[in-house]
Amino acid sequence: MIGAADTGVTADSGGANGGAGEGTSSTGTTGTGAGEGTASTGTASTGTTGTSATGIGTGECTTGTGAASSGATGTGTAAGTGTAGGGSGGRGGGRAAPRFAALRVRDSRTYLIGTGLAMMADNIEHVITYWVLWEKFHSPTLAGFQVISHWVPFLLFSVTFGALADRYDCRRVIQIAQMLFMVVSAGWGVLFLTDSLQIWHACVLLVLHGCAGALWGPAEQMMLHDFVGREALPSAVRLNATFRSLGVLCGPAVGSALLLGLGPTWGIFANILFYLPLTLFLFRTKYTGHVRDAAPARARVGFRDAWRTLRGLRGDHTLVAMIVLAGLGSFFVGASLQSTMPEFAASLGGGSEGTAYGVLLFANGAGGVIGGMVLEATGWIRPSVRAALVCTLLYGLTTLAFAVTSSYPLALLMLVVGGVATLASTSIAQTVVQLRAPVAERGRVLGVYSMSSSGLRLGSGFTVGLAGAAVGVHTSLAASAAALCAGTVAIWGYARTKS
Repeated sequence: MIGAADTGVTADSGGANGGAGEGTSSTGTTGTGAGEGTASTGTASTGTTGTSATGIGTGECTTGTGAASSGATGTGTAAGTGTAGGGSGGRGGGRAAPRFAALRVRDSRTYLIGTGLAMMADNIEHVITYWVLWEKFHSPTLAGFQVISHWVPFLLFSVTFGALADRYDCRRVIQIAQMLFMVVSAGWGVLFLTDSLQIWHACVLLVLHGCAGALWGPAEQMMLHDFVGREALPSAVRLNATFRSLGVLCGPAVGSALLLGLGPTWGIFANILFYLPLTLFLFRTKYTGHVRDAAPARARVGFRDAWRTLRGLRGDHTLVAMIVLAGLGSFFVGASLQSTMPEFAASLGGGSEGTAYGVLLFANGAGGVIGGMVLEATGWIRPSVRAALVCTLLYGLTTLAFAVTSSYPLALLMLVVGGVATLASTSIAQTVVQLRAPVAERGRVLGVYSMSSSGLRLGSGFTVGLAGAAVGVHTSLAASAAALCAGTVAIWGYARTKS
């Protein structure tokens, strides 16, 4: 059972609504089923009776052993059938979702490609505009504001933007975000072309860019659920993260090519084209983010409703654990690896500083892409709370090893392994959060997750950046990674307590 079976947490509440799932096992056979709803009472052959928990996930029953939620287990045949709720769910039939399931759905496949291109455009804009801003103003303060303006909108507005995704057609929400990205790129281009760029112009455009990213997030995740349904959702979330990683990996290379080949003005104008495929595709697809579920209640949009959502999550320890886990990785490490990489390149050697820097950045991004493809092709890691915790712990340990090693080859290896671990952890956590979120509040719950996983990246500027100025980035990153590991262990204990 996702989010419960591996940790000892009962998957009660969680706002389960949707279709039923059932699975039956007998001696010598293995059955796997996925679904949600309120399961019927199951009776073990020993005569012990227990009622399954209300919740969601994937369950397995092998060699005729059945387990009730109270922990009673007996041999024989046990079957549970969920009661249909508002929406469509998976039906267990002893068959897991096929490999690369999300790519087998045409609309999902096109959506993932468009997402990768849009993410690449996001990073191309960073490459071009950050270079121009530094060349024109040489302002460390403005460089710091670039980071703040990118992540603060996620921290402040993600839950509110999640409510928008709950209330309105997610296609239009994403299109508004993409058009805002394009307006910002066009704004940069006009200012470059007229040579009229001032610092206040830059601050406004940087904030608008950050708001576009925050608006995109919750609606993006809801579309994944709508495209593929519950059974293939782990595949969709994992591949979405992989395509985004690919965009992050390719963005600096394509951005540098545009900067050198077309110059900053026409390069930033050309960047607008990469946002168009996703924007235009959303006019064609029938999925709205709400097709597979009953029409949600018209959620109110505002800060008061956002904080009400936060308070409502406290009773589900599994949801809280996944949200806090994502926040820990963002707060203690977050985006600091990229910003401190030049100093690590200088201290580790490996050829010229420029070459060492480029290879380290590539290794960090390649780990996410390679990890996503390998995990999707092999199915080695099933979505569960335990898997998310183990992967986060591995990410913390590899980051700690990277911070303290003086070996350039070992540093590269740790970055690749850490990239695999963080992609696995975030994609699993997102899947668990989506599956446990109440249908009518899925967007807002995803907004809370986005607030934690993206908004708290701002904290790494303090835990690694400012602390590194005082004690050195090797020490500050090592301490932050150790804190991430300790926090992960603490969350593991919290998740095992009964909601």
